[in-house]
Amino acid sequence: MKLPEKTRPFAPFEWMIALRYLKSKRSQGGVSGMTVISFLSITIAVFALVATFAVRTGFRVEFVQTVLGANPHTTIYSSQYINEQGERSALIPNFDDVVNRIEAIEAIENVFPVISSRLLMSSGPNNTGIELFGLTIEDIKKVPLINNPISHFGDLNDLNSGIAVASGVARNLGVRVGDNVRLISPDGVKTAFGVSPRINSYNIVYIFEVGRYDIDSTRVYLPFGEAQKFLNREGYADELAIYVRDPEDVEALEPDIIDLAGDGYFAWSWKDSSRSILRALRMEDNLMFIVMSILVLVASFNIVSGLIMLVKNKSSSIGILRSVGLTQGSIMRIFFIFGAIIGTTGTIVGVILGCLFAVYIDPIFASINYLAGGNVWDPSVRFLSTIPAKIEIADVLAAVILSLVLTYGVTLFPARRAAKMYPGEAIRYE
Repeated sequence: MKLPEKTRPFAPFEWMIALRYLKSKRSQGGVSGMTVISFLSITIAVFALVATFAVRTGFRVEFVQTVLGANPHTTIYSSQYINEQGERSALIPNFDDVVNRIEAIEAIENVFPVISSRLLMSSGPNNTGIELFGLTIEDIKKVPLINNPISHFGDLNDLNSGIAVASGVARNLGVRVGDNVRLISPDGVKTAFGVSPRINSYNIVYIFEVGRYDIDSTRVYLPFGEAQKFLNREGYADELAIYVRDPEDVEALEPDIIDLAGDGYFAWSWKDSSRSILRALRMEDNLMFIVMSILVLVASFNIVSGLIMLVKNKSSSIGILRSVGLTQGSIMRIFFIFGAIIGTTGTIVGVILGCLFAVYIDPIFASINYLAGGNVWDPSVRFLSTIPAKIEIADVLAAVILSLVLTYGVTLFPARRAAKMYPGEAIRYE
């Protein structure tokens, strides 16, 4: 076969020779064992990269969704002042007027007053600390994860005749819908013998679970008026809950909100309350990307090892190909194709396995948890009840690009080494 003086890059015969080398066995001078190892290494590395990206993204999305789903995007508080009784107070008087002024901002969806306090709840011999929130039924239905939680028992519309508690609170107290619980406030009635705790009993009408440990283990809701009466705050609110159209831009709206609220008010957004966790997640993202990139790079070097062995075993074939007219560029492209095929197929299979892992992460970890005897995932430490995973196209593309760039890049070194072999040296001892 007579070859033209110049062949176009990646000509069919270059692919044919590369595929023959890829399929050749050790007895034929090939490195099929190393080829399999290289393929598996790339596959496992890309699988780990995609799975890590999916869990990382899922964790942040789930964390933010539970924060925003059960909490206001920003909250307005009052600075301390001296009230009419001459006492220091941080309660908000005339809260309806403040709500009406803030509602004038176009980007705001909902504003409503809230009563909040940390109290003790008990049932029989059991007791637990809780966060009490007082809202009207109309306002509580504007809180997404409370109105539509992961699971619930009872009817939220019955809140005016009882109390709503989170699933963790109900579990700690050993109660269910219809049972009676007691709220205990240390800030009660002042008597000659000191302050008497304020105690009221309520029937549980609604139990909800939002999927975040710190909320499910402490959150309790009372009707707004009842909470005012129980905590002796008639005519006042503790805070104003504000929901905006785009929670990511809430900090940009806070100056306007404070201006309309008036002097003596300040805002605390969901980003402020979760700043340390969000910063830790961002740092973890960067570190995991670096670690996974190193893993892919190490796996890519298996291709280098395989190619170096192939060049050594196929030195006579390289000499013959050069003798019949193949250029250095053709030889280089042949071995580049060899390594690129391994890298590309390993990347594709790794992406598929990583995506399947993300899709079926719940049954996978349920099996691991069963085999390990439980406690593989502790929601009290990680806040979320289950391991989240979310596949983002950008993450998958980042994994693919990283893998292909590294595998193609490391393939160039042994390919250039093969191209620079002189025909006479290659076949001298054949």
